[in-house]
Amino acid sequence: MKIVTVVGARPQFVKAAAVSRAIRVYNEKHQLQKVHEVIVHTGQHYDENMSQVFFDELDIPRPDYNLEIGGGTHGAMTGQMLEKIEHVLMAERPDWVLIYGDTNSTLAGALAASKLHIPIAHVEAGLRSFNMRMPEEINRILSDRVSTLLFCPTEVAVANLKREGIEKGVCNIGDVMYDASLFYRDMAKEKSTILQRLALANKGYVLVTCHRAENTDDPVRLKGIVCGLASVVKRLPVVFPLHPRTKKMLLEQGLMPQLEGVIVIEPVSFLDMVQLEESAKVVVTDSGGVQKEACFFNVPCVTMRDETEWVETVESGWNRLACATSEAIMNAIVEALNSEGIKPVYPYGNGDAAQKILETLVS
Repeated sequence: MKIVTVVGARPQFVKAAAVSRAIRVYNEKHQLQKVHEVIVHTGQHYDENMSQVFFDELDIPRPDYNLEIGGGTHGAMTGQMLEKIEHVLMAERPDWVLIYGDTNSTLAGALAASKLHIPIAHVEAGLRSFNMRMPEEINRILSDRVSTLLFCPTEVAVANLKREGIEKGVCNIGDVMYDASLFYRDMAKEKSTILQRLALANKGYVLVTCHRAENTDDPVRLKGIVCGLASVVKRLPVVFPLHPRTKKMLLEQGLMPQLEGVIVIEPVSFLDMVQLEESAKVVVTDSGGVQKEACFFNVPCVTMRDETEWVETVESGWNRLACATSEAIMNAIVEALNSEGIKPVYPYGNGDAAQKILETLVS
């Protein structure tokens, strides 16, 4: 059996690493019926800190194809990816195309495969923010509509698809990010030196990530976030690995000086990020993946958005939503600092999602 895996952004590299590892284990046991995985890297994240380091650190097989499509508008990027992925699929003729998450790479892989009548398996299917202004929401919905197998991480995702009339091929297999977090947590403790390099104390700082267009491309929201972080610094050190898009917008809007006192650093490797997340007092983010990882590590989280796909994290008490204003962010962080004693909730499976994905594809 041949699978073409389409990835392009750092969260997808982490998820794909879990499934690739499951494929290697399977092939060791089934020498006569091996699964051949062909990895296509679209190049959506092309910076070394956003891409190459993940393949090195997570032991992901080198991409068989690197399409080197990075930057540009959503339409231009998706169109170029669609054209090049189509050429790959026509040459490889796989049994399955495996897509992850909600990026432009996800949508391009889904469209290319569907036009060629190749079955599609979508990992992280069924997530909904119900905000159609988010490019990710459009990518999710369209990818789900053309997928043959829809691998959902939670029962909420299954219910979302059912409301849309999608029930065939739907499987709740748990979350591959939970697999990855469990696998790499001990490795991060052993290999990461990020806390020492930044002179950070365990549970003595706030970790911040920000990259979504709804925040970075809206001057009012971005300024609210910056002002909120400036207030937080007065209580605890703030560490801010800066996404290239966010850095560009901060510079264009002249907001970088207002981050004085914030420990602004370049994007970090996955193991360093795992260590920063697990050791933080509070995580502040607009990332879907980071919200969950904070929950995995029992770290209170503040999500700088008006809604979240991961409603379980809010319902369990580990996560709280804060619209992008200085006051809302600061209030939510204070609440998070006082949230000791909440019991962990893990609605994301048992850490065997990658194995279940592979078993389903093979069968």
